Amino acid sequence: MSTTTPNILTGHFLIAMPNLAAPPFARSVALLCQHDEDGAVGLLVNQLSEYRFGDVLAQMKLDCMDSELGDAPVLIGGPVQQERGFVLHREAGDWESSYRINNDWSVTTSRDILVAMAGGEGPRQAIMALGYAGWDAGQLEQELMANAWLTAEACGRVVFDTPLEERWSAAAGLVGIDPRQLSGYAGHA
Repeated sequence: MSTTTPNILTGHFLIAMPNLAAPPFARSVALLCQHDEDGAVGLLVNQLSEYRFGDVLAQMKLDCMDSELGDAPVLIGGPVQQERGFVLHREAGDWESSYRINNDWSVTTSRDILVAMAGGEGPRQAIMALGYAGWDAGQLEQELMANAWLTAEACGRVVFDTPLEERWSAAAGLVGIDPRQLSGYAGHA
């Protein structure tokens, strides 16, 4: 029997500590989509890319009649496979290529969700990100021990209702911390 608990941080935020200064992770918030003994995969939910949702739809030759949706920001989901799009959303749906993170969150990579969103029939709460963040087996645990990240249960309010530039502070606020008052160093007893 394994002594590790699989999926321990799946569905949680990783909130970058001030000492994590390398882009795109500086002042970042990642939602962990999967975490087990083999490693972890997450999407950054507060790093703005140069693209808008309408740009992605146009590249896929899809028309978007909803100007608000077309102007929605596309995020940098992480440094891995930045040419690949990921839609993080709340309602599960019946999409061709979708992964259910937990009861609250799903991530979908198939074209059908974009077609539905362009037609006004997609999930009500969704963000699009290009790329993802990945950690090899044990890497995230080492970063947590080095105080690179705070953790908190993921919250839809932070992802969907909080402006991008405020998500880092809002996520840290979930555990009662103002990250601007943290030093870049923390010791271990």
